[in-house]
Amino acid sequence: MIRPLHRSRTLPLWAALLLAAVQTARAAPGDELPQPRARLVDASLQAPQLERMTLAARRYYAFWNTGDPALARAALAPDFIDRTLPAGRPQGLEGALFASRQIRAAVPDLRAEVEEMLVVGDRVIARLRFSGHFTGVFGDGPQAGRGRGEAIDFIATDIYRISEDRIAENWHLEDRLTLLQ
Repeated sequence: MIRPLHRSRTLPLWAALLLAAVQTARAAPGDELPQPRARLVDASLQAPQLERMTLAARRYYAFWNTGDPALARAALAPDFIDRTLPAGRPQGLEGALFASRQIRAAVPDLRAEVEEMLVVGDRVIARLRFSGHFTGVFGDGPQAGRGRGEAIDFIATDIYRISEDRIAENWHLEDRLTLLQ
């Protein structure tokens, strides 16, 4: 669902239909780029720019759903910076790949649902819900925890700055307390 941020300036019907057709055509069979349940759009954005920004974000969400490094490479700029980098995680693309391997070792069936996406200026902001089952190992050494199939369900908020059709910067906040419980 596309809702403009300014009710007086909405996308013309032809532009919304063109945008939907381009998004559908870009997703190859079997390519599961997550769709947001709701999307609020800056009415000043042109349809092609909106589509490219949304595509970068959806590729990154698909990376979290699959762990496929090709999706991360397609979504992230070569000089990508994580502005809320947790201790012990490398910066840039390698940090995203590292984080995916870590969480997937613990929760192999991890899924990210995009509850709401806001596309404003050069930013994509999303409310996400992650779910899966803790069947693997979380952490290293004697502090490592082994899952027994517990369901996990936690929320996160991501803010992406898009530059040249890729995510250049990311700010994120995950509900780690719920995840660890």
